Amino acid sequence: AALALLNDPIFVEAARALAQQVLSAPDQTDGERVEDLWQRVLQRAPEAAEQALLLGLLAEHRASFAARPEDAAALTAIGASPPPPPLATDELAAWTSVARVALNLHEAIVRE
Repeated sequence: AALALLNDPIFVEAARALAQQVLSAPDQTDGERVEDLWQRVLQRAPEAAEQALLLGLLAEHRASFAARPEDAAALTAIGASPPPPPLATDELAAWTSVARVALNLHEAIVRE
């Protein structure tokens, strides 16, 4: 079920919308943005290890999407709503990837 959610177009579009919200605060650091994303998805602050993992993932995806802008464009084009023009496609794609991870966590999917 987790893999199906991760690749579902509606799920990808939801992750992009979440990434757009996180990127809308202009003066935040990456760490503050991870905290904002975590609060929005899980209603709690990330643990230090979680934050470090997401910041590492963000760095990897930034480098990957900067090297392959066609992949960034393909990811951010998924869904019916167009991405907002002022955001760099590779940055939005990297944050969309991070948001997909957060939204796909067991803690986010299953409410116990």
